[in-house]
Amino acid sequence: MKIVAIGGASVKDSLHIDKEIVALSKKKAPKFLFIPTASSDSELYWNVIGKRYKRLGCRIDVLFLLKESPTKKEMREKILGADIIYVGGGNTLKMMRRWRFLGVDKLLKKAGKNGAVLCGSSAGAICWFEYGHSDSMSYYNEKKWQYICVKGLGFLKGVHCPHYDSETLGVKRKNSFKNMMKKRSDVGIAIDECCAVFYNGKKRRVIRAKKGVNAYEVTKEKGKIVESIIDG
Repeated sequence: MKIVAIGGASVKDSLHIDKEIVALSKKKAPKFLFIPTASSDSELYWNVIGKRYKRLGCRIDVLFLLKESPTKKEMREKILGADIIYVGGGNTLKMMRRWRFLGVDKLLKKAGKNGAVLCGSSAGAICWFEYGHSDSMSYYNEKKWQYICVKGLGFLKGVHCPHYDSETLGVKRKNSFKNMMKKRSDVGIAIDECCAVFYNGKKRRVIRAKKGVNAYEVTKEKGKIVESIIDG
């Protein structure tokens, strides 16, 4: 599968990554599908992302799964007909529950195996991994919450932490993620904002939208957390 996990970035800062995603489709006018479930089907988010990818030569479409109730046939046609599937950020936990209820998880797996470029930012990056370090609980109570581990689709191994160099509501990601990984035996993949990792089977490559940002492997060795920059 071809998967691009983006650590998070505003649209104005992600142009280089977006261009790379379009190029990976190897199509002159790729069919681009945006899935904004995590943002509660935000129209504003769709307008911004849609305009960006339309300017990059894509034929754009969106799949709303909360405020609309598409049929199984409609979901299947949109997902399996896309060359690029971009998942937006937001509430990962809410998104994964909705996808599994509707069977979207199975359709995404088939689309990836058929050659579509699977990508997304923040929650849209977490979803491709086995697990993710998520701020989903902050959507339910901004004053009293904590980061949680959310189960993803499992297309990529490990636990993903987006926004590694940033924070949610004043709570830094990096320290929380390292504490989470102290309790786990699997590999952590942490990505700074304005940075992405492109996975193509067993190969991977880092895509940077600005200088100084990185992607990391975070592992536990002899009880200590080790952070290693991913080459590329």
